[in-house]
Amino acid sequence: MEGVCTCTQRRRVRRGAQQSNVGHLLPSLCHGPRPSEQANTKLVFSLDGSGNGSWSATLQSTNGNTLNVLVGSSARASIGYYKLTAQVVSNGGNSTVTVGNFILLFNPWCSGDDVYLGNGPERSEYVLNDTGIIYQGTARSIGSRHWDYGQFESGILSICLALLDRSINCRRDPGSDAARRNDPVYVSRVLSAMVNSNNDNGVLLGKWKGNFSDGVAPSNWNGSVAILKRWYNSGPVKYGQCWVFAGVLCTVLRALGIPTRTVTNFESAHDTNRNLSIDEYVDPRGRTIDGGDSVWNFHVWNECWFIRRDLGGYFNGWQVLDATPQEPSEGIYCLGPTSVVAVREGYLDRRYDVAFVFAEVNGDRTKWIRYNNGSRKKVSYDKSSIGQRTCTKAVGSQGRVEITNTYKHPENSPKEREIYYNALKRLSGGSPGFRAMSSSSGGRCSTEFVRKPEISGTLSATGDLEFGKDVTMALNLRNEASVNTVLEVNTNASSIMYTGVSENEILNTSQSIALGPNEEKTIPIRIPYSQYEKSLTDGNMIKVTTVCEDNQEGRMLIERSFTLNNPPIVIELNEQAKVDKPVTVDIIFANPLNEDVSDCELVVEGSGLVEDQIITKVPSLKPKERSKCQVTITPYRSGIKQLMVDFSSDKIKNAKGYLLIDVAPDESEEHQEP
Repeated sequence: MEGVCTCTQRRRVRRGAQQSNVGHLLPSLCHGPRPSEQANTKLVFSLDGSGNGSWSATLQSTNGNTLNVLVGSSARASIGYYKLTAQVVSNGGNSTVTVGNFILLFNPWCSGDDVYLGNGPERSEYVLNDTGIIYQGTARSIGSRHWDYGQFESGILSICLALLDRSINCRRDPGSDAARRNDPVYVSRVLSAMVNSNNDNGVLLGKWKGNFSDGVAPSNWNGSVAILKRWYNSGPVKYGQCWVFAGVLCTVLRALGIPTRTVTNFESAHDTNRNLSIDEYVDPRGRTIDGGDSVWNFHVWNECWFIRRDLGGYFNGWQVLDATPQEPSEGIYCLGPTSVVAVREGYLDRRYDVAFVFAEVNGDRTKWIRYNNGSRKKVSYDKSSIGQRTCTKAVGSQGRVEITNTYKHPENSPKEREIYYNALKRLSGGSPGFRAMSSSSGGRCSTEFVRKPEISGTLSATGDLEFGKDVTMALNLRNEASVNTVLEVNTNASSIMYTGVSENEILNTSQSIALGPNEEKTIPIRIPYSQYEKSLTDGNMIKVTTVCEDNQEGRMLIERSFTLNNPPIVIELNEQAKVDKPVTVDIIFANPLNEDVSDCELVVEGSGLVEDQIITKVPSLKPKERSKCQVTITPYRSGIKQLMVDFSSDKIKNAKGYLLIDVAPDESEEHQEP
């Protein structure tokens, strides 16, 4: 029995299962605001083992005037709150009494349920695990942040059901909405809309630039519980970005019993004109120009596991859900469920949003130089850089697993190209000129390639990419021709959002480089800490772009994005953790800078370990000073739990650490099924 945000205690039951000892007599069930036998939201039983809509009730035993009844629920029943009543016949009169209430959930353990997942370790990971890892950074340097899903925390299940009750669908037609809650396709799509606030006063308000002082910066969040509780009590929460939307949606779906994982796609495209071609622009000095389309360093979404009765068995399995409000789908800011199989095989005409996800993972990429007179020329065309790596947390461990091959065939393979062009035909209705018209629309432009100089080049980091240290890089150029050449090299460095949008220019230089036949030169690039310290966004990301031009107007573009790592946080447990027994934790951190840091704050949280966030103010730190802070926690649930710590100051934002803690049960602790 779990306590939820209602006036009474309600048992949680997974559909398709049998429950005994749930009352004296259970002849009828009601679900939703307008129960109807026609909609299967009102069900009447006899005690002979038969029932309406695959529900059943069987008399197990009697004890005086008490009847013990075994109730079997339908594996296709709507999820949510149910009211149990009994009709009592005595002395020639009838009376109806309320026996109790329960909450019915999806059941991935039941083979008849649409969300059935036969692999036990995967069920444990994707339904029962209340913590996880969300990957960030760049495809070349993948980082991670740990996330506290907290789907079994007190009150969370009721909040998740409240999301359904407050949806546009429920407000428009409560009876139809209740009847359709038997379908994970419907439920997951509604929730992907409700986790953002764009159309329906949902959970999170997205914000990708500017000041976050009137709310919480997206990078400050470490878990879903505080967000969901704040929404339930006060309405839309400020602010979220993609990993926050995905973390919250994962919590909600797991709480309702749908197997769910959080997925990160690196070099993730946002195709605004639906032509599967991502067009990016720079000026001759290497400055990024907004052209509508964009490529995000990473984007985070969710995958859910269920069958697709609406599409057919071929499309069963993992389905993409994305609560980040990027583009409307059927007029609402949501995405999915999108069959991963449909994406991989290019079925862009299947529901829902297959074309958008296909472009995210497998669009072709065109880079342009746009000149002051408004004209533009292609500088490169790349068939394989979009969706470079798609990752999720490994089952049963803290490792990372790549699932790129579930979204597309090997890049540049005949099969991958065949599917790409077939997808393009489906999208254009068979028009062979669709791509050309879409990619050349607007402004004075040429689709001709600018001549590429006979040189090759790379950008690489030569030192540690750590916040507080100077950034050192090397631009390596090689003349591939047998004649001398002189290059004009323009280099731009800017702080960027993870969406690829430039924020603040940090560096812009020009120099001439002479190269003899087949000669190679390395040009050092250095960005002092003092030059970037006030320009970075919360993600600590910098993009360096170099445009090389020879004396015959040939141009080459070289780009590299990277993330500066925050200082580490060390967490040490001083003794064995046990349920309901206070235990001390040491948190050790250091100031890596050559200057003081002030306004220091530690935030400690973790499901099963800390019921409410512990916020501790820390004295200012002198240059290179190392500090240790001790906090006391009282675990309230046994098993492997994750303690999360966030350190912020006036100069260091969101340095994070975590520790897995094995909490031993107290002798009096009662085992509870999740």
